[in-house]
Amino acid sequence: MKRNHTMMQFFEWHVESDGTHWKRLKDTASDLKQKGISTVWIPPVTKGQSKDDTGYSTYDLYDLGEFDQKGSVRTKYGSKQELIDAITLCHEHGLAVYVDLVMNHKAGADETEKFSVIEVDGNDRTKEISKPFDIEGWTKFTFPGRGNTYSSFKWNSEHFNGTDYDASKKRSGIFRILGENKHWNENVGNEFGNYDYLMFANIDYNHPQVKEEMITWGKWLAETLSCNGYRLDAIKHINHDFIKEFATEMIKARGENFYLVGEFWNPELSKCQQFLDTIDYKIDLFDVSLHYKLRAASEGGRSYDLRTIFKDTLVNSHPQNAVTFVDNHDSQPHEALESWVKDWFKQSAYALILLRQDGYPVVFYGDYYGIGGLEPQAGKQAAIDPLLYARYHKAYGKQQDYFDHPNTIGWVRQGVQEIERSGCAVVICNGDKGEKRMLVGKERAGEVWVDLTNTRKERITIATDGFATFPANGGSVSVWAYPEDDVE
Repeated sequence: MKRNHTMMQFFEWHVESDGTHWKRLKDTASDLKQKGISTVWIPPVTKGQSKDDTGYSTYDLYDLGEFDQKGSVRTKYGSKQELIDAITLCHEHGLAVYVDLVMNHKAGADETEKFSVIEVDGNDRTKEISKPFDIEGWTKFTFPGRGNTYSSFKWNSEHFNGTDYDASKKRSGIFRILGENKHWNENVGNEFGNYDYLMFANIDYNHPQVKEEMITWGKWLAETLSCNGYRLDAIKHINHDFIKEFATEMIKARGENFYLVGEFWNPELSKCQQFLDTIDYKIDLFDVSLHYKLRAASEGGRSYDLRTIFKDTLVNSHPQNAVTFVDNHDSQPHEALESWVKDWFKQSAYALILLRQDGYPVVFYGDYYGIGGLEPQAGKQAAIDPLLYARYHKAYGKQQDYFDHPNTIGWVRQGVQEIERSGCAVVICNGDKGEKRMLVGKERAGEVWVDLTNTRKERITIATDGFATFPANGGSVSVWAYPEDDVE
């Protein structure tokens, strides 16, 4: 029987910019596999606009830390060879690797050029607030450090439909580029009237040469790195038809097992469902709705009704297409989508994604190892490891929910014969201490179960009818299971 799959997002926003991250992944791969991680999602591997760039300000898609451009040969995370070595070692340890792709925009152009634009309202990109005029924009990408190696494609204003800076006037704004067939893509998010434009020089997916080049690059990257899938950044800003086409072409080139997941950052479940319909379910989506539910629960304390935690979430409506997460690099403090789940609820939140039958859960590097920046956070490895253990060894079989109290919820995974001593009973309290009487199965009668989180020290003996009453502390989670070695 296949074991449960678990992804780790192997970076946070403030990973040290010393070029050692790929080496760190290589050194950590064996330990991650032993902990029950099956996949790592790594940050953007392409050269950004500086050696310290996180990779989301993309400069050269074909420079993986190989060419002397933007102040260094390496990227923030290391060299191309170190990246390949890390992926190779991950594969040797049985870890799949997903690469983060940034396809919405480009930054750090090599030259400016003059072209005509119309300025639009930042709060409504469909509203024009100027007559046509010329600007000097950073839109010419010639890649002098790489030349024509791997690709001879050079970018200019023809390949973008918007930018945010006029170098001639040293003025920022949102400028829609004018020209034949130049307009915002319509098949995008509808925030700000039209959310095609996000930042920097916005890639124009109405342009046939652009679409061809990006698909060619996607195939090249997967072949070069032998990676197992992609995480697609900021896809609500990209023509949804192109996302479908890109995914189709990647799977055609790399096989049906090539995995794609998209960041469609919209907490409205109906919008996520509509997007999945549009792309014909070619990729999965992160469950942003559930993330905000977990955050609300952490902020609400005992006033939050835990029975509603999965209401209107992607994992509830589309369990086969939901990638569940607690936090990520964008939601961490002081970042673009700050919505941090409070510490007291973090272990409970991870139990809600790791120990249930639905969803593809992600453990965030920042939660596991800690984050830096203006508001450093200590890692919670000691709290997460028991849950990873429980997911890998115990959380199998039929699931029975006991969501019958606003402050104390529980569920049982009844286990499977193929995995000896599998099965678990989970109880979460967000108010005072509580307990749940739950059925784990008559065949478990007489077994003595323990709390894998080590929060509760007592032993629970399963009754002859297969029931037991499982407690949890206030503001806490307990994961009860039959241990590998018998206890009294």
